[in-house]
Parts: sequence; structure tokens; C-alpha cells
Amino acid sequence: MSKTILGIGAHFDDCVFGIPGILLKALRKNYKVVILTLVGDYSNWKPGADRARELVEKTVQISREYGIEMHFLDFAGMRFSVTEEAKQKVAEAVQAIEPDIAFQLWPHDHHTDHEVASQLSKIALRHSDRVLELGRKTKSPSRIYWYDNGPGHTIGFEPNTFVDVTDDWPRAIEWLGRLMALQANKPFVGTSLEGAQLAKEALARYRGLSCGVKYAEAVRSTTPYPQDLF
Repeated sequence: MSKTILGIGAHFDDCVFGIPGILLKALRKNYKVVILTLVGDYSNWKPGADRARELVEKTVQISREYGIEMHFLDFAGMRFSVTEEAKQKVAEAVQAIEPDIAFQLWPHDHHTDHEVASQLSKIALRHSDRVLELGRKTKSPSRIYWYDNGPGHTIGFEPNTFVDVTDDWPRAIEWLGRLMALQANKPFVGTSLEGAQLAKEALARYRGLSCGVKYAEAVRSTTPYPQDLF
């Protein structure tokens, strides 16, 4: 059986901005790739308030077209925290996926949802055995990595693992562009980069220059591991 890669984000675009190249590369290497997004209720978010269900459904559809499973929980933005109920809900979702390698948001961020999601992810990935019912068989991933969400959000992130995503870059940046067009409620044209795509390209080129390739994504291991991810 193929191994499973899990990326956890707070919002529908977090993993697709942070680690799209890594996820697509893993898929190409025959891993099963799943994204778990904690915020699945966008009814209190102004850009998506009148099409909250559509935003989720189309994100799932678009991601599926790239070979990625996208799962949503039912939290609303700024309306969830590290409670017993939330810990159990995220732990249940992680155990249903059974990841072998996992990626979670860096815990220091200007966006509160990102910080809360990071804490919940850490608990679910490392301590599901103590969050869920005693005696239940649980699985923790063999490797866990933090990823950043760009200079507008992340605080003090220093990566220690670089992944060459040059071969997967065209599909990675297209995937992000399609989600950004969905957010803006406009057709995706794809003839030029816009907004978040430009920021992602700048970051990927910078990471690439740091390790001698054209495009790279960089993560930080929560524990020292060998550097070969796949």
C-alpha cells in the first residue's frame, strides 16, 4: 500500500500556498496525498459569506483534479480554539486519514486561525492516544514538518529542509491561481500571475536560490530527520 501524506491548514488555501509543490511531488512519487482544512464554514467571512458551501465544494473539486483529497471540518474562522471538543474533532479526522508524513502550519503567525490550527494539529498528530478514548489504537506519523504561509502571515520561520519543486511548479502555481480565482469569484485565465501567485513565486524562487535549484519549498522538521523526504 502507498504511504499517505497529510497537510493540515486552517483555511482552504493554506496548504495550496504553503506546500503545493511538495504535495504534487509526493503524488507523482505514488503517495496518497490528503489535505485537512479545519475551517469549513465560511459564512462569517465577507468574501465568501454568500457562497460558503460553493467555496468548499469547488475547492474539493479543483483539488481532486490535481489528484489531491481535500477534507474539511466544520469550524468557522475566529470561532474555534484549543478546547477538548476541538482537540477530539481534529484527532478523529487525523486518525481516519492515518498519515505517514504530515505537514502543519508554523505556530507563530499574525493570523489567529493559523496559530490555533497549528496547536490543534500538533496535539492531533502527536497525542491522539491521549485525546481519544483510552485503549484505542492510534497512529502517529513518522515525520512531521512545519510549513510557513508567506511573509504576510508567518513570524520567525527558519526552514531546515528544502525540497526541489521545479518539475511540479507549473501545476503548483496553477492550482493556487485557480483557488485564488475561486476566492475572487471570477474565471481563472492563467495568462499571468496575480496576487498570491506572485508572492508564492517570489518565495519559491528565493528558496530555490537558497539551495541551488529554480523553485523550492522549505519546511522545518519538528525533530531532526534525514533530509530525503521521498
